[in-house]
Amino acid sequence: MKEFIKIASGQGFWGDLIDAPYRQVTEGDIDYLVMDYLAEVTMSILQKQKIKNPELGYARDIPGLMKKLLPVCKEKKIRIITNGGGVNPRACAKAVAAVASELGINDLKIAVVSGDDIMERMDEITSSGCLLNNMDTGEPVTTVKDKLISANAYLGAVPIAQALDMGADIVITGRTTDTGLTLAPMIHEFGWDTDNFDLMAAGTVAGHILECGAQATGGNFLGDWEKLDFVNIGFPIAVAYPDGSFHITKHEGTGGAVNIETVSEQLLYEIGDPVNYITPDCIADFTSIQLEDAGKDKVKVHSIKGRPATPFLKVSAAYLGGYISFATLTYSWPDAFKKAKLAGEILRGRLDKIGVRYEEFNSEYVGLNACHGPLAKEHNDDDINEVCVRFGIRSSDYKSVERFGMEIAPLILTGPPAVTGFAGGRPKPSEVVAYWPALIPKYLVKPVVELYGDVK
Repeated sequence: MKEFIKIASGQGFWGDLIDAPYRQVTEGDIDYLVMDYLAEVTMSILQKQKIKNPELGYARDIPGLMKKLLPVCKEKKIRIITNGGGVNPRACAKAVAAVASELGINDLKIAVVSGDDIMERMDEITSSGCLLNNMDTGEPVTTVKDKLISANAYLGAVPIAQALDMGADIVITGRTTDTGLTLAPMIHEFGWDTDNFDLMAAGTVAGHILECGAQATGGNFLGDWEKLDFVNIGFPIAVAYPDGSFHITKHEGTGGAVNIETVSEQLLYEIGDPVNYITPDCIADFTSIQLEDAGKDKVKVHSIKGRPATPFLKVSAAYLGGYISFATLTYSWPDAFKKAKLAGEILRGRLDKIGVRYEEFNSEYVGLNACHGPLAKEHNDDDINEVCVRFGIRSSDYKSVERFGMEIAPLILTGPPAVTGFAGGRPKPSEVVAYWPALIPKYLVKPVVELYGDVK
């Protein structure tokens, strides 16, 4: 058993800094590179891509990135784990294998973890009595069944650990929890009993800190952000030990910062009840976490407690929920805010007059209340140089949303004065991808772990 392992975060989402993974493998020593590409909306985007082309459905940045990573990772024996396989992990593995072959890397083992995609099993699952009721509304999934475009259960760390046990150099998964990517190598390297829920919780917390990339190393930081080097920001690394403790750090010489404040902010990210952080692997108690300053850019995390996992997995489903459209105009001083507000009233009045049907119409004023809405403080209109007003509409009726787009440009010559900023042409309707969260009994989901094969 190793005394410790170093697990480095390489991506916090699909679209994160493209060079971050390469910097993680070249600017210091690590054992594992984990890359989290998936969010709820990402799955639906990938599913739509796969419908158009059966060879797609994964994060398409991965093959190009692997051209840079594989030679370094082979030389330094760094193993890669990613959920960037999306809704088509086998196609992703095929693309990575092609890159390895092109590079002359002939002994690469790629493992694929699947079984999370339950779209094609929807009839079977609902017939079994599991109606995948919406966790917010309680409605059964059958109410939107014909509109579904994706449905994936969140798998945990165990299938990834099994893939590592099989000797995989790269593990490519579908919808796996962000935390599971980091917990898995700890289970594999330290031989952890998956019924030891304190250890499972420790690895889960480490994964939670790594999952958003540089958000744990100063990115999006509310503290002394002005003092940080964001140009060369480093990504976080978990130095994990067999007893469940770990340090969060980053490569020496990189920008950003690792301290109790940056780590604490990330720990608070996207959690509900801190006593019950639920994953497929355990329930972690975030109130048990102890943080200690362990030196420059180094925080020790320890004493984490966990409890048995629930008998359910979360399902993230997406369905077509109508159409939306957005448009922006800019009004200048004097009375910029007053003009922008009046433009919204005029637009809404015209839409109502011509019978446009919509479920939601919104005007937001960028720079004033687009983020905070009614909580935003009042402004003296005379002090505002310009205001961007962003109009948005949502409707189940395509033609109504289309007509909304036709009513924006006319405001320039038939509304308040001193207006500009209309760019990009007439806005067109876009499909709304609506979110459907549900629970499914674990026994209805069977993870599949397979080696893609040695690359020859």
